[in-house]
Amino acid sequence: MSRQAASGQKGRTLQVLPNTALPMQTSDLPSWPGQTANPNGNSDLASFFECPVCFDYALPPIMQCQSGHIVCQSCRQKLNMCPTCRGPLGNIRNLAMEKVAASVPFPCRYSNNGCPLTLLHTEKSEHEDICEHRPYTCPCPGASCKWQGSLEQVMPHLMQSHKSITTLQGEDIVFLATDINLPGAVDWVMMQSCFGHNFMLVLEKQEKIDGLQMFYAIVQLIGTRKQAENFIYRLELNGHRRRLTWEAAPRSIHDGIQSAIAASDCLVFDTNIAQLFADHGNLGINVTITICDR
Repeated sequence: MSRQAASGQKGRTLQVLPNTALPMQTSDLPSWPGQTANPNGNSDLASFFECPVCFDYALPPIMQCQSGHIVCQSCRQKLNMCPTCRGPLGNIRNLAMEKVAASVPFPCRYSNNGCPLTLLHTEKSEHEDICEHRPYTCPCPGASCKWQGSLEQVMPHLMQSHKSITTLQGEDIVFLATDINLPGAVDWVMMQSCFGHNFMLVLEKQEKIDGLQMFYAIVQLIGTRKQAENFIYRLELNGHRRRLTWEAAPRSIHDGIQSAIAASDCLVFDTNIAQLFADHGNLGINVTITICDR
């Protein structure tokens, strides 16, 4: 189902529409041409693990051609011949390289972005998933925008490429989602600016296989995980002597909102609940941002 972007009008209340094998002994390795030892005697070996195709690191399990040339697992799946010697690619494990890899510190994938860490290959992937130097992606819901950039570039990107998103000032606002009865999957998005930071409010409607429609409301900070820990957001539905409230720390846009929505770690309600608080197909959500008391 296609998603429909939504926008609204400015005001305190916002209406939002819809690479040769290596010797087994690591002590022999510093004599290789071009290799430079670091001050603690451990050689810079990571470069010998570079894939000749993508220049990322070939990490265990490491496969080689009959001549001993290696290639990373990702590129191996796309190749029919060795990119170095043009020989056939078999299923030969390079156990010597794997043994060396166990003690080689590899730089983080985002070292060019400023990450100073080097890690064992067993720790590398987990770190890169949460590395603060990982490029940010566009925080707007849906998959249509493929933008990536630094944190400082996020707001300029939103203002230039997503001009329909309105920003309201203040820590206490009303987010008015209009036409919540629209069919299919729909997102309503707005920005809230307070305490020197920008927050993105998202109301997402999903249509389940059984026909049930579910709403998910969540707030994410245009900032780092550490910055997000300094705030609490509260979402509240009011009407007809009823109140539905959700309070939590905002997500950093580095994490995104989809994992939280999948785990229902946000304000969740179905169509029947929505109708209890809606007024002529419009749903007002009170949004309050506060600073954590530590």
